[in-house]
Amino acid sequence: MQDLRLAKLRLKERDLTLVIVKEGKVIFETKPQGISDFLQAIEKFGKRLVASSVADKIVGAAAAMLCAYSEVASVFAVTISEKGIKVLESNDIFYQFEFCVPKILNYDRTDICPFEKLAAGSRDPKEAYVKLKSFAESSIQ
Repeated sequence: MQDLRLAKLRLKERDLTLVIVKEGKVIFETKPQGISDFLQAIEKFGKRLVASSVADKIVGAAAAMLCAYSEVASVFAVTISEKGIKVLESNDIFYQFEFCVPKILNYDRTDICPFEKLAAGSRDPKEAYVKLKSFAESSIQ
C-alpha cells in the first residue's frame, strides 16, 4: 500500500496524469493525457511493472486492461468507469478511486473513447494490449 500511497500523492502534488511506483521508487510519470503513455511505460519496463502501483487520472476499461496485462498490484484513479472497475475486479487488482462514471468519453465528449471501444471488444488483457498498441501507433501516423 505504500507504493500506491506514493503514486497517488505524486499524481496530485505534481498535477500529473500517470504515475507508476515500484518498491518505493517512482519509475514512470507523465503529464500528457491518454493511453499512449501507459503503452510507452509497458514498452519501456515490460515485466518490471509486475507488482507495481499505478495512479492515473482516468481509468476506463482500456487502462484497466493494461494494468491487468502488466500485472500491477494496485491502482488509484481520480475517475474510474464502471467497466474499468469490472476489469480490475476480474483480475484481482486492488483499486481506489474518487469518482465513478458510467463510461469514459472521447475528448470532445461526443462518443465513447475509441480506446474504450477497443478494450470492451477484447476477451483478455493480452488481446486488449495488442489492439490498443496497434490503434495508438496507427493514430500517430
